[in-house]
Amino acid sequence: MSATTSTKSEFPWWLAAAAALALAAALAIASSDLYAEVFATVAKGIGITIFVTAVAFALASALGLGIALMALSGSQWLRQIARFYVEIIRGVPILVLLFWIAFAGAPAFVAAWNALTAPLQSAGLIGELLVRDVSLLWRAIMALTIGYSAFISEVFRAGIQSVEKGQIEAAKALGLTRAQRFRLIVFPQAIRMILPPLGNDFVAMVKDSSLVSVLGVADITQMGKVYAAGSFRFFETYSIVAYIYLILTIGLSLALRGLEQRLRRQHGE
Repeated sequence: MSATTSTKSEFPWWLAAAAALALAAALAIASSDLYAEVFATVAKGIGITIFVTAVAFALASALGLGIALMALSGSQWLRQIARFYVEIIRGVPILVLLFWIAFAGAPAFVAAWNALTAPLQSAGLIGELLVRDVSLLWRAIMALTIGYSAFISEVFRAGIQSVEKGQIEAAKALGLTRAQRFRLIVFPQAIRMILPPLGNDFVAMVKDSSLVSVLGVADITQMGKVYAAGSFRFFETYSIVAYIYLILTIGLSLALRGLEQRLRRQHGE
């Protein structure tokens, strides 16, 4: 029996153990008034966590794809701009970027916006934008978007470059435009290479979304911090916080793995 066949037929004991722990935790929550209260409080932040992650990941993917296409452009200037962006952004910790966007980037954006729209404001067409008008939620989303776009752009770049050049040359010979070659030839093949690392980035963003709690955004972590600070039930609270994040991340990982296997079956791999 080959190693590949053995791996495919191997029973996922880790998943069985994780499911048993999840079931035990669920029973503990259901049978304990304290844990049930903590869970009900912390769970109020699930919606914000999912919203922040989904919006930031969608924006980061769009921006990352644009940066990747710049990096593969025939223009030296576009390639250098893309490389500069990726190297600078990847060198800044997400938490530092979060603080910078929230307390330096947002005020700078507001000042620039007011300067550009000064004639319209003087004419009474629009009002003056204030820093407080830019919510901390959206500042956090933009920080995650910018931070992850640099990593995602490298995923897209590597996936696109994995497509054989011969197929691209054949598409050129058939008269397909650059956009048609990307849409019909390059991207459908590249997505199979892109999906696994892109899924990993998505799961990582779910976890890193907990950093938005430093801005007071009412996500899972922030709701846990508030409850623990008022009740001094740190063990119970952060056990529930960890439990919810594990449910989210393991569930997403399994869903993405299933999607990856489905794509492979469709292409006969």
